[in-house]
Amino acid sequence: MPLRNHDYDESKIKTLSSLEHIRTRTGMYIGRLGDGSHHDDGIYVLLKEVIDNSIDEFIMGFGREIDVSIEASLVRVRDYGRGIPLGKVIECVSQINTGAKYNNDVFQFSVGLNGVGTKAVNALSIRFSVTSHRDGQFFQANFERGKLKSQQKGKQTEPDGTEILFEPDPKIFKDYLFREEHVIRRIRLYTFLNAGLKISFNGTVYSSANGLKDLLQDEVGEEAIYPIAHFREKMLEIAFTHTNRLSEDYYSFVNGQYTSDGGTHLSAFRE
Repeated sequence: MPLRNHDYDESKIKTLSSLEHIRTRTGMYIGRLGDGSHHDDGIYVLLKEVIDNSIDEFIMGFGREIDVSIEASLVRVRDYGRGIPLGKVIECVSQINTGAKYNNDVFQFSVGLNGVGTKAVNALSIRFSVTSHRDGQFFQANFERGKLKSQQKGKQTEPDGTEILFEPDPKIFKDYLFREEHVIRRIRLYTFLNAGLKISFNGTVYSSANGLKDLLQDEVGEEAIYPIAHFREKMLEIAFTHTNRLSEDYYSFVNGQYTSDGGTHLSAFRE
């Protein structure tokens, strides 16, 4: 039976801002929260969302190196791409559905698509800083839990690109800790999917010359019955071999994203 004294009227209807919605319904944006012990926990999704934008610059031919560092809970990602247009830096990291990936004018291919990624990172961080270096100028904006606290701009001599620092909010991510093995796993997948890209993580450089062929070689080692078959073109890459293992092992990706549950692309390939 419905509760008669449970009032449901106009006063119960709420409209949340984008920032409030991200912080209230975090799982809709980054999935599980966790404490960092699982490779899909939220803190690694935050890292992924930032790196994805740097990968998009590489895909478009701008910047072949990405620097990543993690000291305790503070994450820094610096790429050497084009840099965010200086007049739109604040909007690009704080206003949902803002970005340059809704047509093919700037990005013909992109890993990050929906205009949400860095906004979620910003909203879910106790502190977040973005600096865009572009044509001898810079613009920096500093946030706390998604709210703008300060900004500055001026001249500089740094190479073009974007630098983001963030610290996940301990109010949302309880007792979290970045595990190096999970970070390295993600970084290595990035390099396998983007041959020629160099990613430095805490001083160690990761790269791949042969893409998915290198990934498969790392997985099978000397177990391969025959040399790895490798095909790569602009829109498709495949690496394939057999071993004497009793199990089947597949790594499938779409749009630069690891599809752990497979999909029609994997089903069609297997058939």
